[in-house]
Amino acid sequence: METVLLYLLGILITVVGLAVSIALHELGHFVPARLFGVRVRQFMVGFGPTLFSRKRGETEYGIKAIPLGGYISMAGMYPPAAPGGKARNASTGFFQSLVQDARTSSADTIADGEESRTFYRLPIWKRVTIMLGGPFMNLLIAVVLYAVVLMGFGIAQQSTTIGSVSECVLPATSERQECMSGDPEAPGAAAGIVPGDTLVSIDGAPITSWAQATEIIRGSPGETLSIVVERDGTERELMATPSLTERYVLDDTNTITEGADGDPVTEEVGFFGIGAAVEVVQQPAAAVLPAVGDNITRVTTLILHLPDRLIDVANAAFGPAERDPNGPISVVGVGRVAGEIASINTIPVADRASALIGILASLNVALFVFNLVPLLPLDGGHVAGALFEGIRRFFAKLFGRRDPGPVDTAKLIPLTLAVVAILGAMSALLIYADIVKPVSLF
Repeated sequence: METVLLYLLGILITVVGLAVSIALHELGHFVPARLFGVRVRQFMVGFGPTLFSRKRGETEYGIKAIPLGGYISMAGMYPPAAPGGKARNASTGFFQSLVQDARTSSADTIADGEESRTFYRLPIWKRVTIMLGGPFMNLLIAVVLYAVVLMGFGIAQQSTTIGSVSECVLPATSERQECMSGDPEAPGAAAGIVPGDTLVSIDGAPITSWAQATEIIRGSPGETLSIVVERDGTERELMATPSLTERYVLDDTNTITEGADGDPVTEEVGFFGIGAAVEVVQQPAAAVLPAVGDNITRVTTLILHLPDRLIDVANAAFGPAERDPNGPISVVGVGRVAGEIASINTIPVADRASALIGILASLNVALFVFNLVPLLPLDGGHVAGALFEGIRRFFAKLFGRRDPGPVDTAKLIPLTLAVVAILGAMSALLIYADIVKPVSLF
């Protein structure tokens, strides 16, 4: 029962965290819009039926039933359909901007005397600032959450302390993992290394990281090395000779490399038979931005290769293939992963909290990158429209031509509908895959 409650708690934390992130995203649009004098009629978190709303001043604030979206309704987001006409209200929300514009060209007209408070009349830089305000908030949230995870909780990393010592030497291709009589003794065990020893130096070289020790050992098969370890506060010198053994070749993500024939690639390296103990180490502030940058790069790469990744998801959902844990997942999948993490009672609460905060940080990075895609109805589409208008006006002025006026982004509604249809199909596929064949971390 406790496990189930913890599982549900993990999902609840993720949903609430996502809803707060969306609300702050819309706040990133709302604040500059108000500062620039644009009339904002609604500030809504979620979509679907309204659960609660209250009007303060000229803006209605509310919460809707499904907390997986949000929008602010700004006056005159689209320019008038004809010269001299009044602007229509539109929204930064995902579906609301489509619905309001698809209904009728005369819906939500601007009140007399307020034509100057429309979005489309703002200078280009102000429009871009308003539309980038939402993604910027997600980026800011991600930076703060990453700082909490890295600087507050710390991350698990290999230390220079011995965590395990193998009894024998087995090649990577061995089908068994237990030692048997006749197997050669592992050099580390033969030298007297025991779990808890801390590496001080190898062959005279001070050891400051496990990767450094691994590099020396793998590059010295058959060579007797002097190993200085600290045990119970005392340094001891041991002699060990790395044996030559077969090991899988790993890439930068610690994934086994496959050859052209699809078989795992192996190499012969020096081997001690020792493993590092893992310890949680708090990171400096300088590690936060690079971590966010790495996450942005991963999400960008995922989006650029999204068609291929979706094919893999479909093959897994409707066939025997396994899901790629580094591939795209839906909100349902994220919730399941969060539930799994929260319900693991074999790890400390702090580690579970850190993992859940890390998930929310990654979600905000995804919202930041995805909203910058230059397609309507995403924020990046509105930014692209404003920049195109600025470029067009610049060249018109340069060549002494008449001001072409604002770009009628409403004409892109057919493309917008196509984008929405594609995103809807993609979401349906991911949700189905996350139900029938979910990504599991354990």
